[in-house]
Amino acid sequence: MLMKPFTTKIFLIVFAIFMSCAEKEVLYQAEDLVFVGDFTTGLEGPAVDIEGNLFFVNPDHNGSIGKVGIKGNFELFIENLPEGSIANGIRFGSDQSMYLADYTGHNVLKVNIQTKEVIVYAHDTLLNQPNDLAICCGDRMFASDPNWKESSGQLWKVENGKFQRIAKDMGTTNGVEVSPDGNTLYVNESVQRNVWAFDLDADGNISNKRLFHKFEDFGMDGMRCDVAGNLYITRHGKGTVAKLSPDGELLMEIQMKGKKPSNIAFGGKDGKTAYVTLQDRGYIETFKVEQAGRSFREKI
Repeated sequence: MLMKPFTTKIFLIVFAIFMSCAEKEVLYQAEDLVFVGDFTTGLEGPAVDIEGNLFFVNPDHNGSIGKVGIKGNFELFIENLPEGSIANGIRFGSDQSMYLADYTGHNVLKVNIQTKEVIVYAHDTLLNQPNDLAICCGDRMFASDPNWKESSGQLWKVENGKFQRIAKDMGTTNGVEVSPDGNTLYVNESVQRNVWAFDLDADGNISNKRLFHKFEDFGMDGMRCDVAGNLYITRHGKGTVAKLSPDGELLMEIQMKGKKPSNIAFGGKDGKTAYVTLQDRGYIETFKVEQAGRSFREKI
């Protein structure tokens, strides 16, 4: 039996609404991306290159670098870093060189991702253990530098192959990030549960230290900004990723499947996919967000 024109019109409208809803991605819902192995106590430092490949540290053993390609296949990209080095944070430079915070060697390492050649980009014995990296403004980097035994830390600028200390006598500095406009540097203190903000000038100098946010429970690890200036922070031990507004307001906490998220990166075709390394499940988890990651905007 043929539908009447009016009935047909209603059917098409309802069908269009249904298809539109079906195509919408669910935001802030954690899903497993890929299993990367049983050894995950050091899984950290996710970063996405210009091609969309995801890299991270210590998936199989300390000193290794893992890669998940754009088709979702996991492989061991580097079996062992040289001379016993163990990396933590990863960032990509404007020429797609990979920079690694080498916490055992007091280095920032530089990796050619085409040849896999690894060289020492910067070294200083005054560092405790470079932990995480942020990059902006012509490949200028900032490195957190915790002393876990003393619950203290430092903050360094890394430029032209040299470290320059820009803050000392802090708590256990861990996650570090730069705002999308390049005017603010964020660093968190895991043990003290503080997130600090500094004014950042054109030369990479900091001033006007102020408390951006304080958590009352659980620690923090890595963090990254989106293009709107929201700051995503992994809550190690709580199993969530906190989303803070540019004013430091807690907007939400995204529940992960694991309890030990260690760091976060943004990628995907539109930069709106968050990748989270966890140290207790063997999986990298992922969820969709509303705004693209800051580093993604700088690549396009």
